[in-house]
Amino acid sequence: MSYERKLKELQLELPLPSQPLATYVPAVQTGDLLFLSGVLPMRDGQLAFSGKLGRDLTVEQGMEAARLALLNALAIAKQELGTLDRIIRVVKVVGYVASAEGFMQQPQVLNGASDLLVEIFGESGRHARVAVGAAELPRGASIEIEVILSVEVD
Repeated sequence: MSYERKLKELQLELPLPSQPLATYVPAVQTGDLLFLSGVLPMRDGQLAFSGKLGRDLTVEQGMEAARLALLNALAIAKQELGTLDRIIRVVKVVGYVASAEGFMQQPQVLNGASDLLVEIFGESGRHARVAVGAAELPRGASIEIEVILSVEVD
C-alpha cells in the first residue's frame, strides 16, 4: 500500500514543512539515507506544545507533541523526496524531551511518534530509538525529534 494513501486512511494531513530557525538545512541525503534535522511540534507555523514534561505537560500531551513533531518531520521528508512512497525503512528516531527534574518517562512520550510510524509504515516503521531528557529545547519546545530514513535512490 502507498504510504500517502495510508495517511489519508488514518485521516492525517501533513503540515507545510517548517523553515530552518538558523544556519542549517531541513534534510540531507547521502546515498540511500535521508537525515532530517531536529523538528519541533509546529502547527500553522506556531509552536503547539511548550514547557516541560512532568511540570507543564502530561505524558499524554507529550505523546501528542511527539506525534505532531513526527508529522512535521514527514512533511520535510515528502518535500525532499517528492513522495513518502520512496521511503524504504525508518532507521532511527532520536527524541529530546524537555523534562522537569525527576521526570523519567521520556520513552513513553516518544511512543507517540514511534507508534505513529508503525501505523503508517507497518514493519518498515519499526526503528532504533533514543529518548533523551533535556533541560531546555529551542523556542521553549517540549519535544524535538530527528529522524533517519532509508530511501529509494533516484
